[in-house]
Amino acid sequence: MEFMTRHGFVTAYDDLGPSSGPPVVLVHGHPFDRSMWRPQTEVLVRAGFRVVVPDLRGYGASGVVPGRTLLADFADDIAELLDHLGVQRAVVGGLSMGGQIAMEFHRGYGERVAGLVLADTSPVAETEEGRAVRIGMADRLLAEGMGGYADEVIGRMLAPYNVTELPDVAAHVLGMMRGTAPEGAAAALRGRAERPDYRESLAAARVPVLIVVGADDSYTPAADARVTHGLIPGSGLAVVERAGHMPNLEQPERFNAALLGFLACL
Repeated sequence: MEFMTRHGFVTAYDDLGPSSGPPVVLVHGHPFDRSMWRPQTEVLVRAGFRVVVPDLRGYGASGVVPGRTLLADFADDIAELLDHLGVQRAVVGGLSMGGQIAMEFHRGYGERVAGLVLADTSPVAETEEGRAVRIGMADRLLAEGMGGYADEVIGRMLAPYNVTELPDVAAHVLGMMRGTAPEGAAAALRGRAERPDYRESLAAARVPVLIVVGADDSYTPAADARVTHGLIPGSGLAVVERAGHMPNLEQPERFNAALLGFLACL
């Protein structure tokens, strides 16, 4: 499904499961699309949840918006999508950049958040070094396209051993990365270069929070996830063994068990 936003670009999304079910929004990471959540949507729908999974602007089948896309812009897009669907409040989850968008949504639209799922992500503001790296990568993607970047990072997106042990998963992840529009990816990288710090808003969260991380994630290590867990009173933590930065695809059964256990307690 898709709809035209007030800014004039198309947002593609899936709205799955019973309309009366508890709503769950899942936000993909960079440079992926909503298909990364397929192992979760199938399980959640069977469990009776209404699952909303958008393609973020610049990704998947959604419209490409060049320039700079802030995390706040993505959060506003999700709010507009929920308005379009008549969903007032939902559990919001995301992985990596998607987790930062979930944190931004919580900060800006806290009354609409019934719970947070933060997978393989960091609440810490971008550093000066990180800003330079993201801006440089944005320029590179515009100049060279996505192929070389995808080949370079596949062994960090997935744990290196899973690249060979899970060839279908590796092919899916590579396909998502190579299929992303460079203009959309570059705009998101420029926006993430301006990423604020979410630790204060998370520490004040008054909704249930689940933190999930792959045990072998080199982008957002398990040690960092434990620090975030300690920051948020009453939060849950699930460390997924035999997984890197994308445990929802590398170990879907373990990831789903943690997710369903969290949702069952809401």
